[in-house]
Amino acid sequence: MTRKKKLNSGTQQAPQSVKPQRKWFKADLHLHTPASRDYEEPGVSYLAWLRKVVEQGLEIIAITDHNTVAGIGAIRRELDWLTQLEAQGRLTSEEQQRLQEWRTLGNQVVVLPGFEFTATFGFHILAIFPPETSVRQLEHILLAMKVPTAKLDEGSTETGATTEVISAYHMIREAGGLVIAAHANSTHGVAMRNFPFGGQTKIAYTQDPNLDALEVTDLDRPGRSTARFFNGSKSEYPRRMHCLQGSDAHRLTMDPKNPKRLGIGDRATELLLDEPTFEALAALLRSKQFDRVRPARPADKPFDPLDVVRDEGPTLVQSFQESTAQRGGKFDAILADICAFANTAGGVVYVGAKPGKDKLRGITSPAQVEQDIRKAIGERMTPQLEAKIDVMQSQSAKILRVQVPKGLDIPYALDDNKFYVRDEAETSLAVRDEIVALVREALGFDPDHDEAAPPPVTEASTKPAAKGERRQPHHRRNGAAPKNGASKASVSTPAADEGATPALPPHDATFYLPQVGVEIVDSDERNGNRFYTIRDLRNGHVIKNVTRKGARKLWSYAIQQVEDNQVDLSKIQWRDNAGFVRMERRAGKPRYDLALREGEKLRIFYGVTDDGMDGAWAQFVQEE
Repeated sequence: MTRKKKLNSGTQQAPQSVKPQRKWFKADLHLHTPASRDYEEPGVSYLAWLRKVVEQGLEIIAITDHNTVAGIGAIRRELDWLTQLEAQGRLTSEEQQRLQEWRTLGNQVVVLPGFEFTATFGFHILAIFPPETSVRQLEHILLAMKVPTAKLDEGSTETGATTEVISAYHMIREAGGLVIAAHANSTHGVAMRNFPFGGQTKIAYTQDPNLDALEVTDLDRPGRSTARFFNGSKSEYPRRMHCLQGSDAHRLTMDPKNPKRLGIGDRATELLLDEPTFEALAALLRSKQFDRVRPARPADKPFDPLDVVRDEGPTLVQSFQESTAQRGGKFDAILADICAFANTAGGVVYVGAKPGKDKLRGITSPAQVEQDIRKAIGERMTPQLEAKIDVMQSQSAKILRVQVPKGLDIPYALDDNKFYVRDEAETSLAVRDEIVALVREALGFDPDHDEAAPPPVTEASTKPAAKGERRQPHHRRNGAAPKNGASKASVSTPAADEGATPALPPHDATFYLPQVGVEIVDSDERNGNRFYTIRDLRNGHVIKNVTRKGARKLWSYAIQQVEDNQVDLSKIQWRDNAGFVRMERRAGKPRYDLALREGEKLRIFYGVTDDGMDGAWAQFVQEE
């Protein structure tokens, strides 16, 4: 069943070269039918099922039963039978009415065939195909992915040993399908939420080039959105992923006793497409146009993407500048943010907006402001940088959105000598060691392997060094395995000592350390002032000569903890050699202090956020 093209009632058709007007289409790409064994309303007819789809205003849907296409087959068999009876003039009045309803409903929604595949270890993958794909073709794909013949019609999540995730991605894509990771951030999801292991596996499962999108359950949830994690700002997850949501409905309507059991269309997505076709959908999810996917909202409460980012507030990859006035340095603050994003991880500056829920001021002359920003970037930024600038409408205000890529020719400077970097939620002038790190990165030096790795900081690193004492910093970022393939254990000398606590599993070497936060690796006192050496866990940069007075927010917090709130070793909650020290909310976000034992050595990490806690660290994330 596909949407029929509407005929033009006029006498003159539009020229072939005119592109169709894009519009938002409401889609639910994760729907079960009574063909799934765990369907909660087994007495429902397929016609009643499609009737509910149309009632919910859905325009594009996918049938994704568990490891079967029996539901698609049942629908097509009924339509074929009724059509044959019609051709033979043998339809009863009831059958004629039913056939007419099938056709009426089918012309209002695009129905895409597919299935929800259970890969090895229970990970779920949505496979969605063009509407003309035959049931036999789909069953052949399921058989190729080792779904037993005897289970093809069961609709069960339990299939025994099947194909592993990466191979399944490849096979679905090669067969012409869309590949979407089902409820990626939840149970059976490839983002491996709450798994205490599997960092490298998580990277592979969520960054594979054959994976088209992630289905998530928190697309419009500010602050903790999975889409924010996979926005391309993390070095381990450089590929930005399209994220959408689906209802995963196993019933027609939401269960009133359990609101988590959604009905058809209760968690839908809106897609900005030229037309509602499989080809247009595939082109969008394989593009880099991330502003064409948004969560569906009721007509009286339309989705405003700016509401989500304002609720989230300033982050590593987004900032807000309410004013463009030259007076008071407001305009220069916009340019500083642009420079910082180019030097750090890319990002977006929202001009005319501020975080929170207050009424927006907006800007009165967006075209002029855009022209001023482009001119300033061209004249004052070195080297040249391309930024995408467009206008957003939010409430009754016009907001300028400046999208800045991670620069290809770092370091970038404003007015030739002002190097800015982004540090979590603030833009700062880079200190000397950060400029050095940017230059080394531009020249291709690897901070993990430039120098021999000194031994880990001892237990004494939780308090200041005595006067005149200088500790040796350790340099390896995230304890990553050497490039020759040796594991972390082979380079961590203390962990190899007799009786020492074993290192984290080799397959988690990438996430041996948390990915966000700071570690104090050295301190010494000079002329009555204490100077610290701090490692930024996000990028591995080591910054020397940091004082408490001159430190940035997160650096200052770490120094304050070291000097005023020393870690009580007896209160660390250990799980193997990873430890939880404390958690508190800072700037509206939960921040964790964590510990790592390396034999008899101890390392403390300050201000870690939950999106920097993969591998063994994920077990300490506290649900809100």
